[in-house]
Order: sequence, then C-alpha cells, then structure tokens
Amino acid sequence: MTRTLPDGFKIYSFYHYSEISDLLKTKHTHLGAAVYAILAQNAFSLFTKQFVYTNPVYALPIDDHPSSGYSHTAILAKALHNKTIKPRYRTLRAQNQIAYSGKSLTFRLQNPRNFHYLYRSGIDAIIVDDIVTSTTTINEAKNTLLKHNVNPLFAMTIADAREA
Repeated sequence: MTRTLPDGFKIYSFYHYSEISDLLKTKHTHLGAAVYAILAQNAFSLFTKQFVYTNPVYALPIDDHPSSGYSHTAILAKALHNKTIKPRYRTLRAQNQIAYSGKSLTFRLQNPRNFHYLYRSGIDAIIVDDIVTSTTTINEAKNTLLKHNVNPLFAMTIADAREA
C-alpha cells in the first residue's frame, strides 16, 4: 500500500498494522530481533530483487538506537541490501527521545523528533521505519535530509496504521 504526502513523497508499506500488530509489539522484547528480521525479509525481499537505480542508494533507518539489545529499524534497513541499496546506520538520529507510540497527532506535532543527520550530502536515500501512523516522523526525516542536500526517493515501512 502507498501513502502520498501532500508534496508527492511516497511511503510504501507492506502490511496493515492490524494484520501484524502482535508481531510488531515484540519490538522491545528478546524475540523482537528475530521477528523483525523475518518480517523485513518477507516484506522487502521481492522489492530488493526488482529495484534498479542508476546511482547507489542508501537505506537510512530512522533513529536506529539499540533498544533491548538491537535496533528494529536497523534490522529493516539491513533487509534492503542489494547491489544498488546499501544500509547506512547511525545517520538519522532523533535528538528528542520521547516515545510516540499511542500518542495523538497533536502530541507528535508539538514534540518533533529534531533529527540530526550524520552522513554526507549529495546522496540518494530510502527512509526506513517500522510503522507509519500520522506520517509526521517520516515527513520530518525527509525534511531533515533535504536540508542536508540528500535526495530522499521514498520511505518504506513494514506496516501502515491507517486502515483501508
């Protein structure tokens, strides 16, 4: 499924949140790393086999700080690796560590992530996150990349919280 932001930026997701919510809730448990690796492989494998681009593309996981011994977004970015796409870790870090899970759009807008970009300019990138809810996090990440002369091609998530 695809969401398109008002500026035309696309977010591709592979499941409805309700289809895999129990699996996604393992994110902060010891089983989460294995569950996320399987979800990423299942969701991204066909894409990585078919994606062709003329320049190298970097998969940038959103805020890939390890929690519970691993980073769920880093696991997702790793599954995007192919001849064209290379994961680039520790590059798009939130300065605000507030948890957004279950929070309203108003809360999210009042508490931006304040991303800090830590890599070079002039690259093409795919933004990687686990769930798209209000689109505020991905939109903020995209705008941060644009300020650093990075070309965000699109975003990829495992699940979309918006029901069809």
